[in-house]
Amino acid sequence: MEHNDISVGLDIGTTKIVAMIGRRNEYGKIELLGTGKAKSLGVHRGVVNNITQTIQSIQMAVDEAIAVSGIKIDEAVVGIAGQHIRSLQHSDYITRPNAEDVIDEEDLEKLEKQVHKLVMLPGEEIIHVLPQEFKVDGQPEIAQPVGMYGGRLEANFHVVVGQVSSIRNVGRCIKSAGLNLAGITLEPLASAEAVLSIEEKEAGVALIDIGGGTTDLAIFKNGIIRHTAVIPFGGNVITEDIKEGCSIIEKQAELLKTKFGSAWPGENKDNEIVSIPGLRGREPKEITLKNLSKIIHARVVEIIEQVFLEIKNYGHEEPKKKLIAGIVLTGGGANLKHLKQLVEYITGMDTRIGYPNENLAGDSDEIFSSPQYATAVGLLMNGLNRLDKKNLKTKQQQAVQKEEAIEKDNEVEEEIEVRKEPKKSIFEKWGDRFRDFLDNAE
Repeated sequence: MEHNDISVGLDIGTTKIVAMIGRRNEYGKIELLGTGKAKSLGVHRGVVNNITQTIQSIQMAVDEAIAVSGIKIDEAVVGIAGQHIRSLQHSDYITRPNAEDVIDEEDLEKLEKQVHKLVMLPGEEIIHVLPQEFKVDGQPEIAQPVGMYGGRLEANFHVVVGQVSSIRNVGRCIKSAGLNLAGITLEPLASAEAVLSIEEKEAGVALIDIGGGTTDLAIFKNGIIRHTAVIPFGGNVITEDIKEGCSIIEKQAELLKTKFGSAWPGENKDNEIVSIPGLRGREPKEITLKNLSKIIHARVVEIIEQVFLEIKNYGHEEPKKKLIAGIVLTGGGANLKHLKQLVEYITGMDTRIGYPNENLAGDSDEIFSSPQYATAVGLLMNGLNRLDKKNLKTKQQQAVQKEEAIEKDNEVEEEIEVRKEPKKSIFEKWGDRFRDFLDNAE
């Protein structure tokens, strides 16, 4: 990538692949320079199952984004999901050689690297190691230990694990599409970055990202990620049910769901009917919207109940773990009519729809403010954050090198000064001593 302030987010979803090129403007908002979208072929429930088709879809999305922006790109931050993802809690510690030195970033990195060495089940790999709370010499509940004194640094970690083969397949698709992998991020974490506020993460919130193939969950409390889960059902299962229940083709089922679908059957009257053209001169089919809603309702209830079970597993009923900010729904499935009301009814928790528009610059196309682009926007933000860290590290290294060069120059100058001082003859030294003697005699 030619520009050091531009990043690319690549969302490889089950229904669509989105490539987003962007940078931060002077107000810290994201300016979209180019976006590309392609129908996702070769991805099932968040996992690549046809390499060739996935590569073609990625290339189409990337080429469109390049054509719109006019910027050549060579790397991207990619999202990962799928039913193979699982998470676990782990505690670890390091003993520092000198307790008199303050704890710095290197100590945190050392502790994190130690967790990466954990032995996983065969065929699994660690994707993320996310620190929760730290302990310094037994003192608990420390959010940021940098700058403190201590001999033993301990931390609780939220470790996200995935299948090596699935991660490698994604990496291979990216490489074959002519891109380098700048980073890999769990999709619910990316979506959370795009739609959740700092206050919500602090108060306690569950983000539910309903995609085409999977429904992803991320729970935050006290500003820290506490629980993640991937449920292997999404919007495509609802479309499949409509297709089977109404005996129509998939394209028509998807249109019915998005245009007339509702998660609440009571909203539709019995006489509300939609007519669907028959195939090849066959009679058109008439479907009541009430029946359509019943089909959607049954599947949506199943998905929400599974997500709610995960929220219960986290322990939200405990006073300390209470999710005060409730639930935020995002992803393409969040566009379903009356879904918010149904989620509130089943869980009894406050619910809102999460839009990524808060992080986008004002002149961005309105279409990208839709919940279905939350993951892509989050991945782009993640890429920009990585760039910021990289640029900061480079600046710090340059500053250190500059200081070292100045010190070296000063040392050389001092050496030259010493060399410049002329050696005095015996007579001159004797004359100096004689003058000192006379001065003291006075």
